[in-house]
Amino acid sequence: IPKIRGIRSVQKATQMTATKRLVLTAVNIALCLVLPMAFHSIPNGGKIMLPMHIPVLLCGMVCGWPYGLAVGAVMPLLRGLLFGMPVLYPTGIGMAFELAAYGAVIGLLYAKLNKRGVAGVYMALVPAMLAGRAVWGVAQTVLLGLGGNGFTMQMFIAGAFATALPG
Repeated sequence: IPKIRGIRSVQKATQMTATKRLVLTAVNIALCLVLPMAFHSIPNGGKIMLPMHIPVLLCGMVCGWPYGLAVGAVMPLLRGLLFGMPVLYPTGIGMAFELAAYGAVIGLLYAKLNKRGVAGVYMALVPAMLAGRAVWGVAQTVLLGLGGNGFTMQMFIAGAFATALPG
């Protein structure tokens, strides 16, 4: 481990460069494209394990909220266009809002917390997941309302918590 001298050296050593953030964001984008393929071979594996959520949450936490928001907003739509999953309307659009909220909220909370490690991760993760699920519920209500279908509280509980609990 190199010896660090002075306050500027410590700050420089702990700051992440823009290049490193972009590279880590690209890695999370690749994970968003590839990771769901492993779970879609299992019946309802994507809906149960939520494989696209993990890279978005990691990106927001490690790279910061703007990167997490961008990856979360773009990846469900890109994946839907490239692979046909998720179906763009209403699932992909709803997921784009949900994952953007995940990436932004976890990035903001984790940056503001004084705690790091497991405690800090959970203190940022739980509110981010609740916020993302709330955003998903609002998005689904609007999207399904525009399509002439209803979105009930039972559908919200089943989709947001019951089915996705393992993920």
